[in-house]
Amino acid sequence: MSIVALIDYGSGNLRSAEKALARAAEEHSTGHEIVVTADPALAASAERIVLPGVGAFADCMAGLKALPGMVEALREAVLGRGVPFLGICVGMQLLAEVGREFGDHPGLGWINGDVVKMTPADPALKIPHMGWNELSFPRPHALFAGLDPGAHVYFVHSYIIRPADPGQVLATADYGGAFAAAVGRDNIVGTQFHPEKSQAAGLALLGNFLRWTP
Repeated sequence: MSIVALIDYGSGNLRSAEKALARAAEEHSTGHEIVVTADPALAASAERIVLPGVGAFADCMAGLKALPGMVEALREAVLGRGVPFLGICVGMQLLAEVGREFGDHPGLGWINGDVVKMTPADPALKIPHMGWNELSFPRPHALFAGLDPGAHVYFVHSYIIRPADPGQVLATADYGGAFAAAVGRDNIVGTQFHPEKSQAAGLALLGNFLRWTP
């Protein structure tokens, strides 16, 4: 059975992500086993990797680095062997070179760009951005196969990623201005929204990820 490693580094809604991935695997008959793990050896050998994340950028990065060998294992698997990777919320933001929340903090650097505070054009819009919002797709991607433009997904965030290469923006949403709702390159994808909380659209996306062959 192929293993999906759901990385447990003390930051993330692991239970709901685990349940949603397991349901997607069952509904799409992919045969994956979802394993919550803090073990770099298991992460290194997994067929797919999911990195969740909730909280501040620096805290999440520190939590990941606190697992001996985990960052190196992820780098070897994802960058070295091309293992399909999904980052969720702050797990996606950690892909950037730097996060600018409470100072500047280095990220994994797998996506060129930075993470900055949301500044909606309409000052009446509250931060954090919380709730359902529509997706737009600048270009087709396997992650969103079968999802219509305008599909609703669930967000909870105050910061957004700004990829240096606009071609790495896979989906956008609008909250007083357009922002990157999903980014990716090669075998790496990330969503600012929470697929595990996005009902049918989220399960469809997770099913696409489990079947994705970059």
